[in-house]
Formats: sequence, C-alpha cells, structure tokens
Amino acid sequence: MDNLNAIMDSIRRDLDARNEARDQALKRSRDLIRHCSLSIRACHRHAFDKARELLAQVDALAAQMSADLAAYPDLYYAGYTRDALKEVVEAHLVYALIHHDPLPTPEALNVPSSVYLGGLAEAATEMRRFILDLIRQDRLDEAEAYFVKMDEIYSILVTIDFPDALTGGLRRQTDIVRGVTERTRGDLTVAVRQRRLERALQRFESMVSGEDA
Repeated sequence: MDNLNAIMDSIRRDLDARNEARDQALKRSRDLIRHCSLSIRACHRHAFDKARELLAQVDALAAQMSADLAAYPDLYYAGYTRDALKEVVEAHLVYALIHHDPLPTPEALNVPSSVYLGGLAEAATEMRRFILDLIRQDRLDEAEAYFVKMDEIYSILVTIDFPDALTGGLRRQTDIVRGVTERTRGDLTVAVRQRRLERALQRFESMVSGEDA
C-alpha cells in the first residue's frame, strides 16, 4: 500500500492528458464537420475551387486530430471521432462524384475501412439533392448519369456482408441508401415521362398547326 499514492498520481496524470486530448479532439471534430458541410454545399453550387480549398483545410484538421490521438487509440475510435472522419470521407467522395474524379481510397484519406463505408453510404444519399437540382433545371440526361453512380454505390454496398461490429452499422446505412435511391429513381422516372409527354404534345401541336396552314 505504500505505493498507492504514487499509482494514483500516475493515473491522474494519465487521465488529465487523456481529458485534454479528448477536449481537443471534440473541438477538431466539430471544426471538421463544419468544413465538410461547407465543402459539400460548395459542390452543390458548382463552386469547385472553393470546395477544394475547404477540403484542403479538412485534410489538415483530420491529420492533426489523428496525430493528437495517436497515443490514445480508444479515443481515436470513439464515436465522435469516427463521425467526424466519416464526414471527411463523405465530403471527398461527393466532390469526386460530382466532379467526375476517381474516388479517393481509404488509404489516401487515412481512415479505417468501416469509416470509409459509412462515408460512401452518406455520399450516395447526398447525391439525391444534386440530382433533384438537375431535375428542376430540366437537365435530365445529367441527372440520369449521376443516378447511375448513386445506384452503383448501393449495388456495391449490399454485397458487403459482414457483422455490424466490423462495418460500423453499415447494414442500417445501406437500408437508408436503398430508400433514398428508390425515391430518386421514382422522381427521375416521373420527370423523364413528363418530358416525353411534353415533347409528344409539341409534335402533335406542330402537326395540327401544319395541317391548319
């Protein structure tokens, strides 16, 4: 028992250091999520230079957060850290999908496979917003091309058949992607049919006008 005080002092120092690292990680995770959101918003506005600038800041913040937590793997794999890194993946993938770039790998983004899969699922759902914007602008051919990407992501995600403990709850996220994909398919189908009907009516009106002349 003579060394109990020394042990407790050591534990307090360790917990103080962990608490400081946790506080810093929470701050960085909030900053990361905010920058990722701004980058995705810039992509939707086709402000790709701004999106790239924000992604560079995201990468710097993520690298610093990972470095700060290198000595504390339990904190690195905590929920708030994983959520922030998942947002990093989503922001990068949304940029790549919209800008027609190759998708960055988990290694390039320095994230675990499970985090990457979660970010991929969220990027797929984010594509719905972009596709709906194209539909509203009557750019249906482009909307269909982006939908193909969205549907392909879903088709791949359903093949990842591993326990949720390994994939970070991917099964639930894949179910969400399926629902969003089917709604988007329905919206796109209605828009395409509407355009075909409008064109058929225009042709009919042209024929009638020609006969009247």
